[in-house]
Amino acid sequence: MTGVDDSVGRPSGDAGIDLSPRAMPPTRRSGRRRWIPILVLVGVLGAGTVVVVQFLTSAIDYYCNVDEIGVKEGCDPGKRLRVQGTVDEGSVRNEGTVTAFTISFGGVTVPVRYEGEPGGIFKECIPVVVHGRMDGDATTGTFLGDRIEVKHSNEYEAANPDRVDDRVLETEGSACSQSA
Repeated sequence: MTGVDDSVGRPSGDAGIDLSPRAMPPTRRSGRRRWIPILVLVGVLGAGTVVVVQFLTSAIDYYCNVDEIGVKEGCDPGKRLRVQGTVDEGSVRNEGTVTAFTISFGGVTVPVRYEGEPGGIFKECIPVVVHGRMDGDATTGTFLGDRIEVKHSNEYEAANPDRVDDRVLETEGSACSQSA
């Protein structure tokens, strides 16, 4: 018996699968989906750029002795510097959250204000390197430090004599009385 099954529209008795093409409902492609990967990529590139710029700017701090501030090219007041000098005897004062002291090198002395406690083996009469900026000019200004490095031990000097400036050793001996 062949007839038409009215409910399906197929010949009755045909158990086959209907393979006729059907119209699909229209799909709407969101413009938002295309922008999400682009925005993520832009964000990652922007963050990477910030990290690289921060690294490079901190890597180009000029290294200066106290007597070179305002004299040597690159050691200009207002620029970020690393300044080497010996902490003067009797100059260390704690003023609340600030540690104030003076450092000297080559006959020149500069006052330093360091936000916080230097810690470690920081004390008078030892060579230090202070990172920061000179506020004011080289003769009347104050060096505003944000990081302090203390000279290595005598074992480091013995193992690395080419890395220690002889002027530091001379300054260290004359900066403080030998009773310290």
